[in-house]
Amino acid sequence: MPCSFEQEELLVRRGIPSVAGIDEAGRGPLAGPVVAAAVVLPPGFHLPGLDDSKKLSATKRDMLYVALTGSPGVRWASAHLDNNEVDRWNILRATHRAMRQAFLSLKPLPEHALIDGLPVPDFPCPQTALVGGDALSLSIAAASIIAKVERDRAMDALDAKYPEYGFSAHKGYPTPAHLAKLREHGPCPIHRRSFSPVAQAELF
Repeated sequence: MPCSFEQEELLVRRGIPSVAGIDEAGRGPLAGPVVAAAVVLPPGFHLPGLDDSKKLSATKRDMLYVALTGSPGVRWASAHLDNNEVDRWNILRATHRAMRQAFLSLKPLPEHALIDGLPVPDFPCPQTALVGGDALSLSIAAASIIAKVERDRAMDALDAKYPEYGFSAHKGYPTPAHLAKLREHGPCPIHRRSFSPVAQAELF
């Protein structure tokens, strides 16, 4: 099934015209922030190539990010929780907090949220959780692109601060190259200590 406005239109027909798509980036990495985005697309919005961020090249994501964030009809917000907050809350709770923060930054608040994945506890409005939602809902796809691009840019900036780890290449994910650097240098201040490969590296 192609990415579409089907989910949003179902809600409009129920009398719920203001719907936010919500997604995150950065649950799996060993370092850096988790980032969530919330996006409300205007009726009839059309942006060629808009799709699940995982299906797109980095160049295409960057182009779509500029188009989305520069469109006056698109309402969007993002939230970044750093590695210390991930360690404090655990990655699932930190992701949920980022999703809530991004949603609450939208003004006015939408009436409903389409959330990629499973339901988020204590969400501040009614929600519909869609597993694989970033490939189904254009609003969630837009949120996935904004979250992914902002997180990648954050990791590029952190690469300049900690160049020995190669963050710009792997974005903190547990690639063989990253794990080798982690064993060689030990964790740096942006590594997530609650993740087992990082905790194990601290023992050496």
